Amino acid sequence: NLTNYLDRRPGQLSGGQRQRVAIGRAIVRKPKVFLFDEPLSNLDAALRGTMRLEISELHHQLATTMVYVTHDQVEAMTMADKIVVLNAGNIEQVGSPLELYHHPRNLFVAGFIGSPKMNFMATEVAEATGSTATVALPGGDRISVPIGVNTLRTGAKVTLGVRPEHLRAADGADAVIPGRVSVVERLGGETFAYVGDPGTDMVVVQTEGDSPVRVGDEIRIGLDAATCHLFDGDGRAVERSARHPLADPARSAPS
Repeated sequence: NLTNYLDRRPGQLSGGQRQRVAIGRAIVRKPKVFLFDEPLSNLDAALRGTMRLEISELHHQLATTMVYVTHDQVEAMTMADKIVVLNAGNIEQVGSPLELYHHPRNLFVAGFIGSPKMNFMATEVAEATGSTATVALPGGDRISVPIGVNTLRTGAKVTLGVRPEHLRAADGADAVIPGRVSVVERLGGETFAYVGDPGTDMVVVQTEGDSPVRVGDEIRIGLDAATCHLFDGDGRAVERSARHPLADPARSAPS
């Protein structure tokens, strides 16, 4: 997208145009490894989306390793074969995008991957067995989350996590959270309802784009135990008894 600017001097190009020149200059040198350090940060939203596709296509054409640094988790999720999540210089987790999305290792990864981020609810273990941990929910209900080796004890402080798209109507759900809608965001294809009091950790619910939900509505949110995550008092994920099939690294790796 630089054809119309070929007669310009470098100083006459915008920051985004210079960024694209730099990418092209790197490509024609045919390196063994590309290092991209936030290459799309100076571009507008529309061009950023286009360039994500262009770079992904170049990756397949050139068959060259690309190390891509970004703070944009959407870029990481849509472009990466493997993601390394860094926090204050420490590696929090390494894996495929779906591996990190469905099986985050800790609270930091769970909150970073996904937009909107995963809902977190501070709670405690009401009952622990060999294969489940039952925790209390806002509103008084309880939910029994299937887990692997149970290292939790009754009364232990934990965090329950659930993604906005996994919340649904209360009918037939394993547990229910009642609440009042404070904010509604309509994006066309989907609608996000924020349930709870402003200034608190509101629960975000993803619904259909034409959902009739309105600010002030009293609603009942349904949770399914199979889609819930538990994190212990140190923020580490409690292993679940069943893995999501799409999160298998062997299935999500490129052919």
